[in-house]
Amino acid sequence: MDTRNLLNKRRPTRRQAGHNPALFLFAALLAAAGAAVTYFGFVRTTTGQLADESAWREAELVDPGTRLPALQFLDSLPLASVFIALAVIIAVTLYRKRFSPAVIAIATMAGANLVTQLLKNLLLDRPDRGVITLDFNSLPSGHTTMAASAMAAVFLVSSPRWRPAVAVVGGTYAVLAGSATFFNLWHRPADVVAAFFVVSACTLAGGLIMMRTNRGWNTLPAGSRGAAGGLLTGLCAAAGLVALAFSGAVYAYARWGGGVAGLDGRPLYFWCGLALIVGVGYVLAALGSWLFTQQAGDR
Repeated sequence: MDTRNLLNKRRPTRRQAGHNPALFLFAALLAAAGAAVTYFGFVRTTTGQLADESAWREAELVDPGTRLPALQFLDSLPLASVFIALAVIIAVTLYRKRFSPAVIAIATMAGANLVTQLLKNLLLDRPDRGVITLDFNSLPSGHTTMAASAMAAVFLVSSPRWRPAVAVVGGTYAVLAGSATFFNLWHRPADVVAAFFVVSACTLAGGLIMMRTNRGWNTLPAGSRGAAGGLLTGLCAAAGLVALAFSGAVYAYARWGGGVAGLDGRPLYFWCGLALIVGVGYVLAALGSWLFTQQAGDR
């Protein structure tokens, strides 16, 4: 056998966009599991309810200024995000002269909001665990789902080259919107975190369809999978991990070493909840950026 002839006949294999659908499905299942763990941990247990409710009550005590017009504008972020997303989707549709990406992105956004409403109003309940709190379920947060799913729609219609930047900007927008629902007393931290997981699961399902049906523009030039996009993704992941570590440390101190948090001028559970929102939001944005970049096709 002539080995040289066999080597000469080899050709570089071109990877198609979305070449590993199992990875998308597995990640979507993990996101769904994250939403389930958040629900069972913070709603079905006494310890979780107490931490979540403490964070929400401390948000009311942190600073009365949070309910002044200076920060009330943050309440408009979820609705504003829908108009931003629709404007971007229309612009991209006209530019690419392709209608299917717009349909997939809008369906993903609508699906995430539908899932949230079904979970919150029909499927999930809030049992009485002896914690003084509102007796109805508010998980996942509809406001946060609206903002995060709108940014996810923009992420889906973005070109692979720009997706890392869109993930960071969109993730920041979603974190701000979710944080606003917390410190403006719309939702508890767990409600926001669960919404992030719901949107992530729907985005992964929509992203797989997007890549498999629109492979032409879901490609990257040779040698462009790292560089600036990798740096942005890494910084986003680092910020999220630092926030999660801070949240865990503050919770441990509040639970076992801080005395009665919130009643002595130290709103420990508030900072724990806020850091949890920031951490989960940025980590999910970074993971989404990495996955979609790796699954982009080769030009």
